[in-house]
Amino acid sequence: MANPQLVHIPTPSKDKAPLSKAQKEFNRLTQKIGELEDELTQFRTAATAIQQRVYTDYEPLLREYNQLRANLVRVFDRAYERPDATKSEKKKLTDLIIDLAYDLISEHGMNELKPIFDKYDKDGFDAIDAESDQQVSDVMKEVVSSMYGIEIDEHADVSTQEKFMAYLDEQMQARQANEQQERDEKRAKKPKSAKQQAREAKKQLDERNITKAVRTLYMDLVKAFHPDREPDEAEKVRKTEIMQRVTEAYEKSDLLALLRLQLEFDRIDQQHLESLADIQLKYYNKILKQQVDELSDELFTLQTQLASMLGKPFGLVSSPVGLELSFNNDIRALKRSIKDAKRDVKDLSDPSILKGWLKSYKV
Repeated sequence: MANPQLVHIPTPSKDKAPLSKAQKEFNRLTQKIGELEDELTQFRTAATAIQQRVYTDYEPLLREYNQLRANLVRVFDRAYERPDATKSEKKKLTDLIIDLAYDLISEHGMNELKPIFDKYDKDGFDAIDAESDQQVSDVMKEVVSSMYGIEIDEHADVSTQEKFMAYLDEQMQARQANEQQERDEKRAKKPKSAKQQAREAKKQLDERNITKAVRTLYMDLVKAFHPDREPDEAEKVRKTEIMQRVTEAYEKSDLLALLRLQLEFDRIDQQHLESLADIQLKYYNKILKQQVDELSDELFTLQTQLASMLGKPFGLVSSPVGLELSFNNDIRALKRSIKDAKRDVKDLSDPSILKGWLKSYKV
């Protein structure tokens, strides 16, 4: 934050009345926003560092590991062609080659292994891949039909998961739009009771007052710092920078940022906050509650994206410390896998060692 200044109504002394419910809620919300802002800052910093390390540390190791596995596929391919390879050994080698090559091609894009894969699978990789996509699509169609009641057009081009999800999203949006239209039409036809009209009027009034609360703070800062009529050039530059911060906070309806700016530039003080009427605090608290919800959603989205990027359960990336620890464990595990793969390529290139190893391999 540009100015993470504490916005807090001080606890009164013993000879004064205790904080009201609205004042306590104001303090709770401003404290929660500060905590969420700190957590988001820490997460963004950690996420940036992890994303950089994915490119600089993890991906080079992963490429090295996959290249070693590809070399192992070639070792098995050569062993299959040896004249002394038995029928049982060839069966096991075929199973190893197909399993390993399919993963490297489908998950890591090592298409140079397709000729070897096709040599051991009569259908060929492309045919199997297309069939797999179609099977996934068919299963997803059945699930969507049973869970959501959406019938997927059998002629729709949704053969891949990405296309299917886009198609499903389109169908869901269309369905939701139709349902909303039906509800709106029913409500329009049904006359509103006096209580409903009163609730709607109160809601509209609250929304106007919430907007007014933000605008009041904004206009106070604009009057103090608008640079257009400032004759001093240095001061004009300073006020322009302040107004950029003011405008940004106003456009986001960021009440706490506006209050921080007022405190920073002595437009209000803690005594002023203490004297705010509960009716005014009521609208402030509604805005602050919205900010808490938005920051919580932003934090959850960031954590979810990181979990997806790293292929980790959400719980392992729910804190910056846990995120870094999990990633470091991945690096160590990948280095161990590389060490093991190097040993396997070296050892299994020896026909006698490979024959002994194949005896214990179960198909």
